[in-house]
Amino acid sequence: MIELLSPAGNLERLKIACLYGADAIYIGGYNYSLRANAINFSENELKEAVSYAHGLNKKVYVTVNIVFHNQDLEGLKNYLISLANIKVDAVIVSDIAVIKIINDNQIPLEIHLSTQASTLNYEAALFYKKLGVKRIVLAREASRDDIKIIKEKTGLDLECFIQGAMCTSFSGKCVLSNVTTNRDSNRGGCAQICRWCFNINNEKEVFSITPKDLNMSIYLKDMLEIGVNSFKVEGRMRSIYYIATVIYEYRHLLDKIKSNTLTNSDILYSNDIINRCANRESTPQFYDKLPTNKEQYYLGREEVSNQDFLGLVLDRVDKFLLVEERNYFKVGDTVEFFGPNIDAITIKISKMYDENMQAIDIARHPRMHVYLELDSNIPKNAMMRLKVFDKNSYL
Repeated sequence: MIELLSPAGNLERLKIACLYGADAIYIGGYNYSLRANAINFSENELKEAVSYAHGLNKKVYVTVNIVFHNQDLEGLKNYLISLANIKVDAVIVSDIAVIKIINDNQIPLEIHLSTQASTLNYEAALFYKKLGVKRIVLAREASRDDIKIIKEKTGLDLECFIQGAMCTSFSGKCVLSNVTTNRDSNRGGCAQICRWCFNINNEKEVFSITPKDLNMSIYLKDMLEIGVNSFKVEGRMRSIYYIATVIYEYRHLLDKIKSNTLTNSDILYSNDIINRCANRESTPQFYDKLPTNKEQYYLGREEVSNQDFLGLVLDRVDKFLLVEERNYFKVGDTVEFFGPNIDAITIKISKMYDENMQAIDIARHPRMHVYLELDSNIPKNAMMRLKVFDKNSYL
């Protein structure tokens, strides 16, 4: 089984993830999730999410992965029963207490062990296997050899992160947020102190302990060969554009690996696209070696907000494409559309109109509706972005 696993912080993002090629989506409810600042899902929204995903033959996993204090246990059993009734495909847990409650009460839920458990060896994996865990989400700090040996010794499904933010500590073990802001990083309240910049030398320099993001696009094929089953993207608080872009590119790479058509130019092109939609540099981190100062920001950094996302396709009306504008664009711009079940399409904007079908030269108001006159079969929910990279130049 090979799975591309996407985050989703709300229903809109879940639907985008499904449409852009994810095989499964992981989400959080209002309680017990390590992304408390995400919008997350109410019980009714969880039901809608599962129904929508299952209708497309996709899976939904729900995070129940905080570190539980005594007071957090109140209501947990009933919550787990409700998830089983909703028919979520698995729960992602880090605390043995959750596993015990599921087992003791025979709640029909598949259990995946969260990366917060920091599993890096096969003995720990075998321990959890005896408790009924079906999949291990390995620590982000796992090396290639760690992954290979754990697979050989346990035969468990293995899930590994391939894209997204890293923790400056072992994932799930940091308490900087607790100490500095009284927000519990292990119960969903992390203030990301590792992203802060601190003044040193009488404020002439700044110092941080920020890891660069993870990016495993160059090692996907190798990960498949050593037995990774699920390829996980981090980012339940990321935008629909980020989710669509990253999932779209990894879907294409995985499909090319499966069809034995992957080339170096495919990897380089996708890597540039993925890197551009994030605002931090990225690297494979622990997979091929121990990280060095090159995998970390120490003396400040610049995180520029990406403005490439120009619009979301809402509909096609006769010969016009109805686009909801997200960033400034104008007649004469060369743009690119990408989306569900299409290869990227490049067009030059020649004519566009406002909601009243009056000709305009510039779209400058976020969320305004713009009609583009285009002779192209671009589907609903496709996205329009700046044309930055020419795929042919990578050949």
